[in-house]
Amino acid sequence: MVKNSKGMLSGNTRRMKGKTDITVSSQVRTFELGTKVVIVQKATSRGMPHMRYNGKHGTIIKKQGKCYVVAIKDGGLTKELISNSIHLKTV
Repeated sequence: MVKNSKGMLSGNTRRMKGKTDITVSSQVRTFELGTKVVIVQKATSRGMPHMRYNGKHGTIIKKQGKCYVVAIKDGGLTKELISNSIHLKTV
């Protein structure tokens, strides 16, 4: 029998351990359009892009609710990711 998956963070929670804590200032941080940011995974799954985009650089295109839409280059493609401000850091 094949073992079924337990979700996106299955087996990856050890990578999240020891990361910096989430502060109030990181939750209410705002960014201007066109700001260069880095995607940094924090120990909360709210508004978190996929783990494969950790450490990627991008540009903020627009705000969507409480999150931001970030354009990144992945190979030859330009992709748009939706991420909470907790998982973004200015360059």
